[in-house]
Amino acid sequence: MKEMKEYNWAVLGCGVIANELAESIKKHGRKLYAVGNRTYEKALKYAEKYDVEKVYDDYMDMFMDDEVDIIYITTPHNTHIQFLREALSRGKHVLCEKSITLNSDELEEAIMLANDKNVILAEAMTLYHMPLYKKLDEIVKGGRMGDINLITINFGSYKKYDMNNRFFNRNLAGGAMLDIGIYALSFARWFLKSKPEKIVSQVMYAPTKVDEQATILLMNDEQQMVTIALSLHSKQPKRGMISCDKGYIEVMEYPRAMEAVVTYNETGVKEIIQLGNTQDALWYEFEDMEKAITGKKNHMHLDYTKDVMEVMTYIRKEWGMSYPEEE
Repeated sequence: MKEMKEYNWAVLGCGVIANELAESIKKHGRKLYAVGNRTYEKALKYAEKYDVEKVYDDYMDMFMDDEVDIIYITTPHNTHIQFLREALSRGKHVLCEKSITLNSDELEEAIMLANDKNVILAEAMTLYHMPLYKKLDEIVKGGRMGDINLITINFGSYKKYDMNNRFFNRNLAGGAMLDIGIYALSFARWFLKSKPEKIVSQVMYAPTKVDEQATILLMNDEQQMVTIALSLHSKQPKRGMISCDKGYIEVMEYPRAMEAVVTYNETGVKEIIQLGNTQDALWYEFEDMEKAITGKKNHMHLDYTKDVMEVMTYIRKEWGMSYPEEE
């Protein structure tokens, strides 16, 4: 990979996230080098809208373009591993939308490829990059709150039953676990001392045979516990609470949070911490990815991604729920 002041980013896919990325980096004076999409016309419109230099007639050409340094994969979950193989085997750094793969076996394969080619592989988990979480990490590790004993997390949205909607489409790796559960588990992993080893769960299926609703109980070797409630068909607040010896921390809208409330037990004092900007969530990912590549500091947390994937894979196996690609 050649030395350069600015890396050439290519985005695969032209959906919501790809548009957010382009808008976010444009705001900070950067732009994408290339775009690829299954439908060429859509890629062309995207390039015109965001002043992207290169559009591929065949999106697979992206992987062989020597000018591309980093690829952001924004396609559906079940397509990720095939694109990771193409990108990593050709020495491209990759930032991949969550869920980075369908299961742990696929992720292990991708990690081995990245290690073999000495490139950075990361999942685009927004909360790992939000300034608020870095600050909360400092507070917790600084001992102000005492030990973390319990983490409770909710995430629910109301989606109409529609087989064509990816949320409920088994052929597009739909379901609550990979779409919203991954945020809850990543939130928990951020604050836990180690990966949970004791796992209990319940599931309710949608008519389309993907997980519509689930409750999950976790505990690690340090006896820290987690409770998670997920739903794709019942609205809940996106709320995370970290309960400690000396108080508790509440985070609303936690996937891209910029505010937390810290309550101290002894005094009852509430401290409001505001940091970062929800609108810059993808810019923070972008920045951290480039820092990791230059060797300045690796904030990509692939180890957490691996832990979360192992928990999700275990739970789905316990449920007996799989996707066509896994059968």
